[in-house]
Amino acid sequence: MSESEHPSRIDCVLICGGVWHDMDFARLEVLKLLAEDQRVRTRVFENYEDIEAIETADILITYTCDVTPSLPAQEALKRWLAKGGRWYALHGTNSILRLLDTGVWDAPRWAPLMMDLLGSQFISHPAIEPYTVRVADPDHPLVEGIEPFETTDELYHLETHGALHVLLDTECTGLGTGFVEADDAPGTYPVFYIKQHGAGAVLYLTLGHCRGHYDLQPMMDWWPTVDRCAWDLPVFYDLLRRGIGWLKDRETV
Repeated sequence: MSESEHPSRIDCVLICGGVWHDMDFARLEVLKLLAEDQRVRTRVFENYEDIEAIETADILITYTCDVTPSLPAQEALKRWLAKGGRWYALHGTNSILRLLDTGVWDAPRWAPLMMDLLGSQFISHPAIEPYTVRVADPDHPLVEGIEPFETTDELYHLETHGALHVLLDTECTGLGTGFVEADDAPGTYPVFYIKQHGAGAVLYLTLGHCRGHYDLQPMMDWWPTVDRCAWDLPVFYDLLRRGIGWLKDRETV
């Protein structure tokens, strides 16, 4: 095979970092999925501040909690998306959290550009308990053939930004627990959606909470359980693989 016939390399940036989640577990699971395709070569970071890496990447995956890019990094992400970049944002990527003196959590609107790029901002979630994920657009390739399913995970109450192509959603009747804006929580929320940006797009999946024994330090020295939530479901890995396929197939909408 001549060099011109080789499959093209795909440069990926994975950003996995932040607080209150088992980042080691999430990072390893995503890397294993990326390694299923030899074309994908991945660089791993804990935040968004290697702007050159983002600008030269073909695809981007993020699994973070309370990690906010600097304004220059947000502007670089905006330019990168407009030129055709594809970004698969997982779980807490859209979170900004601050614990108030009253003992409740706030979601400050400190990064409007970031949340506009992502299409949503995390506001609160009820207690982790079972809920049903519905298929909002059964004809879309990213969810074609997937049936409604039940998961035990964090159900994200979101403030949405701009037009979203919702693929999966859920109906929430419970209030957020321990959050400032808990009273406004009941309603229908996207779980899996696409937001277009010029020639590029963001694909967001809110599922995927995970936590180990040591991940609440320094607030709590020992968390009594190992929580894997949607990671225990084959359908979640199906959605991850489909999303990674969507990233790599950058010539289609």
